[in-house]
Amino acid sequence: MAGSKFTPDRGLTGRMALTMFLLVLVYVAFVVGLVAVGLNIWLVLVIVLGFALFSYFSSDRIAMFAMGAKEVSPRQAPELHALIDRLCAMADMPKPRVGIADTDVPNAFATGHSSRTAVVCVTTGLLRRLDGPELEAVLAHELSHIAHRDVTVMTVAGFLGIVAGFLTQAGLRFAAFSGASRGNNNGPAPAVVALLVVLVSAIAWALSFLLTRALSRYRELAADRAAAYLTGRPSALGSALTKITGDMSRIPSRDLRQVEPFNAFFFAPAFTKGFSLNSLIATHPPVEQRLTQLSDISRQLGRGA
Repeated sequence: MAGSKFTPDRGLTGRMALTMFLLVLVYVAFVVGLVAVGLNIWLVLVIVLGFALFSYFSSDRIAMFAMGAKEVSPRQAPELHALIDRLCAMADMPKPRVGIADTDVPNAFATGHSSRTAVVCVTTGLLRRLDGPELEAVLAHELSHIAHRDVTVMTVAGFLGIVAGFLTQAGLRFAAFSGASRGNNNGPAPAVVALLVVLVSAIAWALSFLLTRALSRYRELAADRAAAYLTGRPSALGSALTKITGDMSRIPSRDLRQVEPFNAFFFAPAFTKGFSLNSLIATHPPVEQRLTQLSDISRQLGRGA
């Protein structure tokens, strides 16, 4: 993928490398912290490595299953495949598998840890709302995620949060059931150990959350840039973004809640009504920032014509 014709993005590469380095430090501190509070080191390693391997090798299947998406053949979706064939030829990259999720939520996502497992998936709601150039621009955005390997990076980066969340919930339940009983040999009470595990896990989750959210916002801007330059139509991507975010407010809250866990992988985040971006660090940059960047690229391309 490194040899694709998507515009190289040294800023994205540098941020991904820095984020992975910092996450490795967090991983090491996480394991050391759990061992320090009395958790068995082999249990810690089995949990961490088990979640890491499962997350890495199953990301495509998990995402497709959770979204209710199905892989489609060129015969089943000829127009969609034709657009992806054209974009892959333009970008000089291997063609990923193609999927469609039957939901009215207008969106698209890319997943998979390698070129063999990569999938670009669109929803039926997206196909109904966008015209040809707009859909092509969104697909180019998703293909750039694959070409720049940030799907792999985000999959690896996100697994620590899953592990930390799991241990936090397990620790809280254990502390509630064990009460204040003393441990063996006058050691610390099981509840105290469990609460220390919760504390270490919560800190690790918060750090990984901040790092992955910062990377997620930048990678969306990078994918917008790459798609705009590849297609030569930044206005089409801006139009698609405006349509999708505008129509999101008309989608039932129940449908939005079902897909919210995948916001980090979506072209545009799906938020239920009443959600405030001030209450949570966003997975995506503000729509205004994305549209401003696309307008700047449009002017640059216009000057170069």
